[in-house]
Amino acid sequence: MTTLKRECRFRWVGRQSYEPLWRAMQGFTAGRIEQTVDELWFCEHPPVFTLGLAADRSHVLAPGDIPLVGIDRGGQVTYHGPGQLMIYPLLNVRRRKLGVRALVMGLEQAVVNYVAQSEVIAAGRRDAPGVYVDGAKLASIGLRIRRGCSYHGMALNVDMDTAPFNRINPCGMENLPITTLTELGLSQSLKEAAVGLCDHLADTLDLEYVNRPDAAIR
Repeated sequence: MTTLKRECRFRWVGRQSYEPLWRAMQGFTAGRIEQTVDELWFCEHPPVFTLGLAADRSHVLAPGDIPLVGIDRGGQVTYHGPGQLMIYPLLNVRRRKLGVRALVMGLEQAVVNYVAQSEVIAAGRRDAPGVYVDGAKLASIGLRIRRGCSYHGMALNVDMDTAPFNRINPCGMENLPITTLTELGLSQSLKEAAVGLCDHLADTLDLEYVNRPDAAIR
């Protein structure tokens, strides 16, 4: 029988403005009880730069007309926009006995395993969380743990305009090249990437879905 420790619900929430969805994650986390089933939220955002709690604003070079939002995750500044898949793991990490490092590595490894199916070699970095291909960043990670539960998560560049990354030092790193699945020869929609990534997230984070991702996505 599936245990509550492994159960997880897939949610596709489509394109959402950043701040309202961030507040929704906070609300979900604040309202949880011990029996609340974990959820994975998948979405994309309109263009926005986000700054982590300890972010150095000197890494914001020229935001221009793109909004800049200070938020409560770790990490520096990054960019979110159309064509980028956001993966938000709303997990009771205390119940799962899952440390922060293990959660980060599980998210990274899911992407590594996913692109490996298409013979793309990717890897995580211990000194700079995320997923990289030949030195270019494919996915970034920033998390918050509150009351033993996680929110925020991972951004996977699927098929997006990467020019706005030139307006910042992504994740506090100067001249960091950014890549996408499309540039790597993996042509797919956000929904296809979300469903394809789910099996790998189930493996690396020991999840068992209470609904079918391919049926839940619309």
